[in-house]
Amino acid sequence: MQGRRFHRTTVIAVGLAAFLVGLALARTKLTVSGYLVLLGLALAIGSLKRLRSQTIVFIALFGLLLGWWRGGLFIQKLNAYEKLYDQRVTVQGTASTDAVYATGSPQLSFDVGKLQLIKPNSEPLVGKIAVKGFGPNIVYKGDSLVLEGRLRQTLGSKQGTMSFSLIQVTGRAKSPIDELRRKFAAGMQSALPEPLASFGLGLLIGQRNTLPATVTAQLRAVGLTHIIAVSGYNLTIIIRGVRRLLRKRSKYQSTVLSASLIGLFLLFAGSSPSIVRAAIVSGLSLIAWYYGRTFRPIVLILLAAALTAGFYPINLWSDIGWYLSFLAFFGVLVVAPLISKRLFKNRQIPAMTSLVIESFSAQLMTIPLIMFIFGEISIISLIANALVVPLVPLAMLLSMIAGMAGMFIPAYSGWLAWPAKILLTYMLDLVRLLAKVPHALTQQFLRLWQMIMIYGLILSATISLWVKTHLQSDKMKHYERSF
Repeated sequence: MQGRRFHRTTVIAVGLAAFLVGLALARTKLTVSGYLVLLGLALAIGSLKRLRSQTIVFIALFGLLLGWWRGGLFIQKLNAYEKLYDQRVTVQGTASTDAVYATGSPQLSFDVGKLQLIKPNSEPLVGKIAVKGFGPNIVYKGDSLVLEGRLRQTLGSKQGTMSFSLIQVTGRAKSPIDELRRKFAAGMQSALPEPLASFGLGLLIGQRNTLPATVTAQLRAVGLTHIIAVSGYNLTIIIRGVRRLLRKRSKYQSTVLSASLIGLFLLFAGSSPSIVRAAIVSGLSLIAWYYGRTFRPIVLILLAAALTAGFYPINLWSDIGWYLSFLAFFGVLVVAPLISKRLFKNRQIPAMTSLVIESFSAQLMTIPLIMFIFGEISIISLIANALVVPLVPLAMLLSMIAGMAGMFIPAYSGWLAWPAKILLTYMLDLVRLLAKVPHALTQQFLRLWQMIMIYGLILSATISLWVKTHLQSDKMKHYERSF
């Protein structure tokens, strides 16, 4: 028996999924030998010619072993923290975010990466730590620092936290991109009053640390915090705009300009995990479009997940934002097109309607996990997204104009910023009004089995919709061929 022949994309998807499972299993702290990985590789390569059932088995085995081995290596590096918790340590590192003053405290608060332990002994450390402390008046992203304080264990994607630490700046960041970003932020703040300036920066580059706590709470109450977090949505807007601008010109020019803008956006907005994920997904989609091919959405999602988790396994192990991001990607790339195809068949979908469907699909995929982790749900999130999200592309454009005017022609920035002022004010007023709805943000916890059951139902409905959509498409093709 020859067995069923599989598509290459199916084989790739199975390998990527197995790699992620292997990374997850590495948390058991059981190790896998590199020789087993090499054996799995040899078996996988030997079975690639025919792409039969044994190929799926060997590719899955290789992906599982590779992920397990990679995760084990990273865990060995993380073990260095175990003997440091609850001790006073001195570390050297690089600020990965601009510092802000911690809520209700005079301490500067920021994250630090590229860590090197100095005391009690000298060794490199992986990951990041959250720091609060005293010393300089300001700390900018990219500054070199020496920190002294007591290291505490913490939950989430960071490996520790230091409060009331002593901060010493040993070198200032000299990156022209960071300097440009700070000048743009200053230009925005000179052109627009608060909280409009911070809201505009949140829409454009995901900068949320200057947004007032009341506005952040209102956005959370109506389920709109995602619009001030850099994601694939921001880059999708940029790429779509470039394609429309250059649709009568060559595909090469459109691709080069889009890739350049993705690179600049990555540098300008920073290299946080959410931004890197968005850049990877957008970049892979752009490459496929240029060569006249399409990534299967599930392969695109799994590839981006494997790249980000493989580089930094903590994403898979403890970063809730990582899971929310890829659940939202699944909603936008898989669920939304199926809903659109089912509702509109082959008709052109209005841009506003498409945005609403994408927003609904992303919300559908993320709400169960949010309820499980945070125990809350916004009962008006769908309405809020339908009213506000379609305005985001225009708000981004007008905010960029306001920021550029504040940078280069501050004397006239007030006049050039008034369209942004009107639109941003309207959006925040709408958010404020919706947040006043009684019980807009409701406390509602899900148990683990309930969350799994809900995702099982969503996945079943998605598969059913996919089958019906493709059967309908096949029937249409058969009907057309009959004529």
